[in-house]
Amino acid sequence: MAEAEVEEEGASGVCINEALTDDELRAVLAKLQSDKNKEVFGLVCKRWLHLQSTERKKLCARAGPLMLRKMAARFSRLVELDLSQSVSRSFYPGVTDSDLKVIADGFGCLRVLSLQHCKGITDNGLVAIGCGLSHLQSLDVSYCRKLTEKGLSAIAERCCDLRSLQLAGCRSVNDKALEALSKNCHNLEELGLQGCTYITDSGLTSLVKGCQRLKFLDANKCNNISDIGVCSVSMACSSSLKTLKLLDCYKVGDESVSSLAQFCKSLETLIIGGCREVSDESIKSLAVAACSYSLKNLRMDWCLNISDLSLNCILCNCRNLQALDIGCCEEVTDAAFRGLNRDGSKLGLKILKASNCLKITVMGIGMLLDSCNSLEYLDVRSCPRITKAGCDEAGLQFPECCKVNFLGSLSEPDVLV
Repeated sequence: MAEAEVEEEGASGVCINEALTDDELRAVLAKLQSDKNKEVFGLVCKRWLHLQSTERKKLCARAGPLMLRKMAARFSRLVELDLSQSVSRSFYPGVTDSDLKVIADGFGCLRVLSLQHCKGITDNGLVAIGCGLSHLQSLDVSYCRKLTEKGLSAIAERCCDLRSLQLAGCRSVNDKALEALSKNCHNLEELGLQGCTYITDSGLTSLVKGCQRLKFLDANKCNNISDIGVCSVSMACSSSLKTLKLLDCYKVGDESVSSLAQFCKSLETLIIGGCREVSDESIKSLAVAACSYSLKNLRMDWCLNISDLSLNCILCNCRNLQALDIGCCEEVTDAAFRGLNRDGSKLGLKILKASNCLKITVMGIGMLLDSCNSLEYLDVRSCPRITKAGCDEAGLQFPECCKVNFLGSLSEPDVLV
């Protein structure tokens, strides 16, 4: 009996740090799911803190060169680093070229780097990143306005496994940067070019000669691209393209949409708001194309040539559509919502934006509700023939979770941005 008590006491007196190796402690750490629990793990003692630090994969921070060096020593296996600046601190330059040199030298395992709104960065900083982080797979330099094709070409030439590149608001970027991506980054899947107004059809055509795995392309407000560039993308990336954004690309018209309908069988999101040359002809082709089964989000506000004919086709045939924006489509009437449940099946539509559609009435909304019980957000601002009082008088029954924006007092979902 006494021997058993001694053995029990001896067992309870074993120090866990003496019993477990580093690899065994790492295995324990790997079992923890939440970031909070992983942080608590590091509070046990210095040894556990060191192991927790070296195993950390993601970090979001604001730091200068001295702190970055300390971080590099502590978080030696970091994979994802976010040093983006807040828009509210736009007066502050954030990360500088010297900081990027420290990052390139110290974070050898880095695969994802986010530098949004870091206005102090120049091409020299990107050259350093290219030289030191050749295995980088994702880079976000949105709104780093000093960057040009020189720095981005250096990234493309040295980071050949790049999968995602976000360049929104980099106004000096031109076609030469896309040519460099085409030559070197054949695994590129996501490219953000919003507001890069120097990009032309020539750049897009060059891009897809080498980057034919694109799944996501944001060319919103790239107003120098037209049907030529979009058709090049649709043909070259026919099997991969899922999201294409062309907001306010006023040179884009029916030829682009028809090409997407013909080639892109997996298209899920299409943004053509403000493309005023788009008409019923191409929208009808989209509705009966193979991608009608995959299409989930469609934005075509300010497409003034869209009428009931094509909109009804979209609603009848794209049964997996979840979000639709037809704002300011002035020719759309209640007729667009007729006959939507002919086969008895319900629409899966969750978001409908129909602001400034002057000819739609309470009757049209009633027909929509008869064929759709999944609606979560309805925008009818500036629709003079649709009011809350009118809907109540007509006895319309909106789904319980549906928010109806009559006056603009509700926040809008950003799924169609």
